[in-house]
Amino acid sequence: MESGNHLPHGKPTEGQEPDNLGFGFPVFLMSESVVFISFFVTYTILRLTNKPWFPPGVDGLDVTRGAINTVVLVTSSGAIILAEKALHRGEMKLFRLLWLATISLGIVFLFGQAAEWAGMPFGLDAGSAGGTFFLLTGFHGLHVFTGVCLLLYMYWRSLQPHNFDQGHEGVTAIALFWHFVDVIWIILFILLYLWPVN
Repeated sequence: MESGNHLPHGKPTEGQEPDNLGFGFPVFLMSESVVFISFFVTYTILRLTNKPWFPPGVDGLDVTRGAINTVVLVTSSGAIILAEKALHRGEMKLFRLLWLATISLGIVFLFGQAAEWAGMPFGLDAGSAGGTFFLLTGFHGLHVFTGVCLLLYMYWRSLQPHNFDQGHEGVTAIALFWHFVDVIWIILFILLYLWPVN
């Protein structure tokens, strides 16, 4: 396919079909949203019908640690927004720097989550509280790990000469996925960490 078939910012030329990524990826995210919403609803029902919620001797989760992880992930979303803007201005060095910052913050989040798991006062077998906590944070963590892998792949692609001459659809899709992961974590933070014990 000739490079002239696309405009610089991924817009299809006249008479050309739009890129399937622009349609398919949002549909994929909507399907993932349904899965997470079903988890949120299940958690809420279990939390309302099982009292006390936490195992004996546990007053709640470490809100400070959860808040730090939240700040890290929200900051990474800010970095990826700036990276996209840099790419659209053609500032490739700044784009790569901000993209690497997003990757680094994603990795920091994963290590923070792993550290919290290691220090949890209860395990997966601690009733509904244990089962839902590790399921929800683990499933979300899997999405963060997937996002980091996608970010690394796109960074590698950015090093290839003229890779973005035909558009930035891949960058846009991965950034959208990363924002999705961020929003899901904010909801989890509210449900898991900020919901009062009583």
